Amino acid sequence: MAVDYERKTIMDSSGFVLLADYVPGIVQEIRYYSTYNFIGDRIDGYEQPVAIISREAARVLKTVSNELNVQGYRMKVFDCYRPASAVKHFVMWGIEDTDVRMKEYFYPELVKQELFSKGYVASKSSHSRGSTIDLTLLDMKTGKEVDMGSPFDMFSEVSHPDYKGITEEQYSNRMILRDVMLRNGFEPIDCEWWHFTLGNEPYPDTYFDFPVSAEYLMRGR
Repeated sequence: MAVDYERKTIMDSSGFVLLADYVPGIVQEIRYYSTYNFIGDRIDGYEQPVAIISREAARVLKTVSNELNVQGYRMKVFDCYRPASAVKHFVMWGIEDTDVRMKEYFYPELVKQELFSKGYVASKSSHSRGSTIDLTLLDMKTGKEVDMGSPFDMFSEVSHPDYKGITEEQYSNRMILRDVMLRNGFEPIDCEWWHFTLGNEPYPDTYFDFPVSAEYLMRGR
């Protein structure tokens, strides 16, 4: 019974929503559904290119979006909820020494195993708890991504939020995103400017493993 209960808890998507239902103007580029990511394959558990997140985080992100809209920006999301099976995919890939086909695009300065030792890729991710988001800003005038000084998932010192070897404009853009996220209760990490977790997350000790799928969410209603 304990095993069945644990599985039910982990697979239970009832506390999750499609972020687009709360933030209709959001732009979604779910990288781990595509092959353009640091592994080079679609990642396990990503069945549809949709941003799924806890209901509590979605409500706060609606406020974040409204604040950004006033400043002339839209949110562009790369990842939200990430199944535990996807994290396992990352770990298994990390064990395979020879697969470095995406190195020049995402970790040109690092040996593959350093992605884990330096904290860029976790063996147990906050994303699987359901209230973490990877995002950037889109300029509403130009329709283009704001220049943050490094692209999403560039695993390098240049992606550290406080890295000063970028232009003043790039640094300022990072701070616009960071300030609005912190003001609304999200917490950053020190190695990725795009990564934020809701401080008062509803499932701080639970790691979920249902698929990234709008259809799966609907079946659970």
